[in-house]
Amino acid sequence: MKINFIDLKAQYREYQAEIDSEVLEVFSSAQFIGGEKLNSLEQNLALYTGAKHAIGCSSGTDALLLSLMALDIGVGDEVITTPFTFISTAEVIAFLGAKAVFVDINEESYNIDASKIKNVITNKTKAIIPVSLYGQCADMDAINDIAKEFNIPVIEDACQSFGATYNNKKSCNLSTIGCTSFFPSKPLGAYGDGGAIFTDDDEIATKIRMLLNHGQNERYKHKYIGINGRLDAVQAAILGVKLKHFDKEVKLRDEIGERYSDLLEEADVITPKISDGNKSVYAQYSIRVADREAMVEKLTALEIPTAVHYPVPLHLQEAFKSLGYSEGDFPISEKISSQIMSLPMSPYLTEAEQDFIVKAIKG
Repeated sequence: MKINFIDLKAQYREYQAEIDSEVLEVFSSAQFIGGEKLNSLEQNLALYTGAKHAIGCSSGTDALLLSLMALDIGVGDEVITTPFTFISTAEVIAFLGAKAVFVDINEESYNIDASKIKNVITNKTKAIIPVSLYGQCADMDAINDIAKEFNIPVIEDACQSFGATYNNKKSCNLSTIGCTSFFPSKPLGAYGDGGAIFTDDDEIATKIRMLLNHGQNERYKHKYIGINGRLDAVQAAILGVKLKHFDKEVKLRDEIGERYSDLLEEADVITPKISDGNKSVYAQYSIRVADREAMVEKLTALEIPTAVHYPVPLHLQEAFKSLGYSEGDFPISEKISSQIMSLPMSPYLTEAEQDFIVKAIKG
């Protein structure tokens, strides 16, 4: 049985007529940057999350970068985040000359352990970036309470959790700023790079809109040093179609994720633990196994694709050597990174495919 890790072809077939029509409209209009498709998408993203402002941009990485730039974070500043995430989260901090300060994760949720954040706050701390990993929101109430106490803004890295909910509120609208990615494999994915930034703060939103367009407040008048961080109209058109069907896909992801967990209950693996009040969008369905290499080899022999998100925590990456962290500094992150592996996951995964995967894991 040939199984796709993420079945983007099946999704395209499902919405092909709508996507083709929208993209051809962009081609006919020749308005490839900005315009009606982007405006419509931003309005609908704001409605979906409940945020006052939704701003399309060129990638999830740029969404994080622009958010830090909007908060004037730079050399000498510190930003608290997790070492168990994709490099973008900490990369943008370093790119601006600030220092990433890592806090270990909770062993059940794999998200930053809010109880450890206060220990590393200093007078140089200018932001906290919790990551809502694998599609499940971080402990945002606890994090926001700490941030409020110290008057520090919170940027939710929701690059894997668009569509998830936390205490009945949508991810991306849980903090000062929310950032997401529309990379093709994300729960809501474009057909290229893309991202979005969410905020209720008018001033931050206005500044971000300038920053992503070379810092312009008028054409050829530049208030800030910015970047070219725009979301193009073709991607906006595709995302607009997919957003119409997104709630159906979120429901399917939830059902498939729960079915995986039920079927694997007796298997010698650790399945995802979804915290009370959370509804995961299962950007990945990730299990923990004692001997990952053997499990990957077994599944690969049966043509079942797997992935590891993430095999080396950031504090042990060469790129962050200058931060001075060592092996053993974040033991939970190190433990999880040695055991974690992701299974095929998409709204188009069939029960037969899922049964085959589970049988292989148990066998």
